[in-house]
Amino acid sequence: MASHRKSRPTGTRVAGIRTPALATAALTSVALLSQTANATPSDDRPTLEEVEKKVDDLYRQAGSATEKYNAAKEKTSKQRKKVDTLLDDVAQRTQKLNDAREELGSFASAQYRTGASVPETATLLLADSPQDYFDQNQLMNRLTGRQKTAVDDYVTQQSETMKKRREATESLQTLTDSQTDLKTAKSTVQKKLATARELLSELTAEEKARLAAIEKRKQQEAARKAAELAKQQEAQEAERKRQEEAAQQESGAGSGSSGTSGGTGSSDSSTPDASNGTKAEKAIAFARAQIGKPYVWGATGPGSYDCSGLTQAAWKAAGVTLPRVTYDQVNAGTTVSVSQAQPGDLVFFYDDISHVGLYIGDGMMIHAPKPGAYVREESIFYDGESSIHSVVRPG
Repeated sequence: MASHRKSRPTGTRVAGIRTPALATAALTSVALLSQTANATPSDDRPTLEEVEKKVDDLYRQAGSATEKYNAAKEKTSKQRKKVDTLLDDVAQRTQKLNDAREELGSFASAQYRTGASVPETATLLLADSPQDYFDQNQLMNRLTGRQKTAVDDYVTQQSETMKKRREATESLQTLTDSQTDLKTAKSTVQKKLATARELLSELTAEEKARLAAIEKRKQQEAARKAAELAKQQEAQEAERKRQEEAAQQESGAGSGSSGTSGGTGSSDSSTPDASNGTKAEKAIAFARAQIGKPYVWGATGPGSYDCSGLTQAAWKAAGVTLPRVTYDQVNAGTTVSVSQAQPGDLVFFYDDISHVGLYIGDGMMIHAPKPGAYVREESIFYDGESSIHSVVRPG
């Protein structure tokens, strides 16, 4: 195939110049199919393995950006509610301020009709700080009790209204910042996914088949690791039961000789809790019912989910409220080792904690993997053992 291939000029590529789609696809295919010893060191075109890694990295980065999007969306929603509440409060206080001003106006009108103290009252109503005038004993002595109350109310309402207006202004700025973060995160996700799709679209049918074969080998290795963990946990459970039985026998013997009863009184994170177990079963049942639904970034159901949206919804079905995003969910329980993971636990992935799945036992989990995929059961080692960040037991 290489013998009749036309030579092409060498040299550096100019940044920003894109070859036509057909030519790019052809060149990429040649590069990907030429992963043999005769490849020259100067050939900087990506190998199939490099394409796979790049796509995986892009999906992972998109997942991280998705969690930032989720956090910004949640913050925006909370801030909008706070702003609405503050604006309602300002409106109510402004009305009270107007009522107090009208009452003072009625006093001024009465004074005008009687011809008493007109200058002082007019000055009072036009002043930037009316309290400065009321601090004077001469004017204060002229006010009746009702008038003094009206003045105090006016000053209080004026101060409170100004304070709430400042709070509303600051909250509106925070809301604007949150909306900007939301747009930025959304744009980042879209760009990462578009780049990944473009890379995959340039592969030939043969290259896609080879990529699928690589993925299958990864899945087989992940299944093997899951089976190893299942055996390890089975052995741990058998040992735990053996120790419990031994402790019960010892307790029974002691009770028979002394007439008292007792127990070990010890427990650890690997010991199943009946209450938590029931909730975990409900969470798993909910997650299992979502299998086959598409991953959609930012989605929380019921028709589609992202990773943290699924785990949040699953535990909500069990009566437990989890935060929205992965890096908050990771702090919503007790951290345990992978070997101590129990059904219902949350398994987090990557250093930036950008992915999460619901552990169902035997080294397996239910999760919403990535764009283009569907909620499914999969080994927790699907991306290698090193990708597991931590395991957390909610509650």
